[in-house]
Amino acid sequence: MSGLLYPYQQRWLEDDSRFKIGMFARQTGKTFTTTLEIAQDVAFAELEKRRVRWVILSRGERQAKEAMDEGVKLHLRALNAGFESMETDFRLSDKTTVRALEVATTNGSKITALPANPDTARGFSANVFLDEFAFHKDSHAIWRALFPVVSKPGLKLRVTSTPNGKGNKFYELMTGEADIWSRHVVDIYRAVKDGLPRDIAALKEALNDDDAWRQEYELEWLDEASAWLPWELINGVEHDQAGIPELYAGGPCYVGIDIGRRKDLFVIWVFELVGDVLWTRQVIERRGASFAEQDQLLDEVFSRYRVMRCCMDKTGMGEKPVEDAQRRHGSTRVEGVLFTSPNKLTLATVGKQRFEDKGLRIPMGNQALRADLHKLQKVAGPTGAPRFVAESDAGGHADRAWACFLACNAAETGPVEYAYHPVPNKNSMRGNRRSL
Repeated sequence: MSGLLYPYQQRWLEDDSRFKIGMFARQTGKTFTTTLEIAQDVAFAELEKRRVRWVILSRGERQAKEAMDEGVKLHLRALNAGFESMETDFRLSDKTTVRALEVATTNGSKITALPANPDTARGFSANVFLDEFAFHKDSHAIWRALFPVVSKPGLKLRVTSTPNGKGNKFYELMTGEADIWSRHVVDIYRAVKDGLPRDIAALKEALNDDDAWRQEYELEWLDEASAWLPWELINGVEHDQAGIPELYAGGPCYVGIDIGRRKDLFVIWVFELVGDVLWTRQVIERRGASFAEQDQLLDEVFSRYRVMRCCMDKTGMGEKPVEDAQRRHGSTRVEGVLFTSPNKLTLATVGKQRFEDKGLRIPMGNQALRADLHKLQKVAGPTGAPRFVAESDAGGHADRAWACFLACNAAETGPVEYAYHPVPNKNSMRGNRRSL
């Protein structure tokens, strides 16, 4: 199978170092190649009548399933290695479980794929593959829990990712000086030179985001100093069950709307309050939508969800949409917010507090949304007063981030309490009079 790989993949596959780490540009096959290494190790063990154990820790359940289905199982079938597959519940606590995917061979070798978590990293003595490690929540805690797992002589550790800022363990490992690590770096230029069929100019033009291009394709470590929401905060609230409207459980909802008509996006962000956590249920984005379409989208949100409060950007062209929404849905539920500097500071502060407290959940792996949240910067204005900036580009000027912050602000009121007091009917009132 190695003959089907590009040279940079072959170099990674053939490197048998005990501790191996690779920084690869997006969509260059890092997971595919590493799961091939795992499958080959299992297949060779079968031939030699021995057992091996591998654990794959991915960003979430969906990514773990992709690594297993589109990587491990695919390779094992190609290698004609017999196996059985199963799914089980892996208990993290009395209240929390995650899905564990496992394949087992005839001779007893096993490969388990799990969402990364300090608790899932414990309890094994196995070879380990950390997939997209820079994006794992609590990467330092995962690392401390994980390393004893591979302490037994001969066990291997594989770590791959694209960069994700400097505040994570992957950055420390890649930039460290320890010679024990075999390090591989494959940016988009190296991959294309080795034969990967990509049109670099077209990719860069279509992405139209210099920071994202530098980080995800040129593998630069971007400075986090000016970002209002560092990558670590964004990583910490991602969940693969967020952003799925079908998971709405009927709870109170809070909505934020950033108004855009031509160049910028029109964004509706819907949170459902579950316990004390705001779960993203839906993020609606439109570019160039007419005001009539925007009204229709908002009406559908009010129809589908139990909206307690909605905060809308009423700056500039937003005045009329806000007035129209208040007329249709009530001024007690719809509030217009002017994007003045003090108001933006309040919105951003409320939003950031939610990220720091892990009081919300956002969709996992949505690159456009992640970039929007991260591109917002707080800078000093000419008078020294703070202001927020984000380069206006094809992805808007952080429209998704402001819709998120508006929804967080809407939730600051908490759920509205309703009380029911029955009104006595006329007969009961007469009876009361007679008894007096």
